[in-house]
Amino acid sequence: MKPSITEKNFGLYENKSVTEYTLANARGMKIAVMNYGATLTRIITPDRNGTPGNVILGFDDLQGYLDHSSMYMGSIVGRYCNRIGNAAFSLNGETYRLAANNGPNNLHGGLKGFDKAWWHAEKNEQDNTITFSYRSIDGEEGFPGNLDTTVVYRLDNDNRVTIEYCATTDKATPVNLTSHCYFNLSAGKAADILEHDLYIAATAYTAVDSDLVPTGEISPVINTALDFSIPKRIGRDINLLPDGYDHNFVLEEERKQAAVAYDSLTGRLMEMFTTEPGLQFYSTNFNFPSPADPTVEVKHRALCLEAQHFPDSPNKQGFPGTILHPGEKYSQVTSYRFSTR
Repeated sequence: MKPSITEKNFGLYENKSVTEYTLANARGMKIAVMNYGATLTRIITPDRNGTPGNVILGFDDLQGYLDHSSMYMGSIVGRYCNRIGNAAFSLNGETYRLAANNGPNNLHGGLKGFDKAWWHAEKNEQDNTITFSYRSIDGEEGFPGNLDTTVVYRLDNDNRVTIEYCATTDKATPVNLTSHCYFNLSAGKAADILEHDLYIAATAYTAVDSDLVPTGEISPVINTALDFSIPKRIGRDINLLPDGYDHNFVLEEERKQAAVAYDSLTGRLMEMFTTEPGLQFYSTNFNFPSPADPTVEVKHRALCLEAQHFPDSPNKQGFPGTILHPGEKYSQVTSYRFSTR
């Protein structure tokens, strides 16, 4: 097989056509992306028997994504992913107030973040890539500066999906971008991910208050339910946490992988690599229709591994900085490599 890119109409958004692009590699693996939210709609990869399956949650048409927009399903999240406490921050002597769309806090960019934007798409069949671009104008969702962002999706013959982010601004502004894919490596054979094994290259996490906003304290994971420094089943300790997993892990600076997820039922293994200092592990802590029976709702149906800088960094001096200045370039590379065992 030869790498290829095909496309189809996926719907209409704000009077603009939405296209779904399907990238295939020489080994038969496929991913699909669309320009609503620069969203990953499918990752199709084989199990240990060679049977292909879609390992992320998604919908068959654009309307499904619009109806479930609060889930950020597979989308690029920005201008600032995760939470900004009290929906405000100060920068260069000025206070910027944002939409409080998560209790008193700002979540995933506000009411209409990057996940709900229409992105310009450009395909490159020679490199087997799709490049999405979007300009977030000065004042959009309360953030300062015109921010020009590009996101490149690449599928190589090593069954690696790479997402390359780049952004520039004409005014100092916070930037924190991520991909919000919901993974279930069983591709529908298991209703939830509690039997998945997970490793995270972290010995600490950012402690949070009752609204999941960091307190500023970096806490150890050792001897807690948050310890994935040695691989374990996701379901082993999840009941020790009243609301499941939704935590930012502080990744080790010297690491081979950021995370590894494994499904023993199908043999699928996913290795995650990133240049980011943090990783949000979210265990889908709400009920979602079962793939086998839409009338039955299932909790913990998928897991999110969101590469990021830390939540609320604009308000926490000790956290890695997230302010992008004119003349600088925001850059992030995150990839997921699929195999079986």
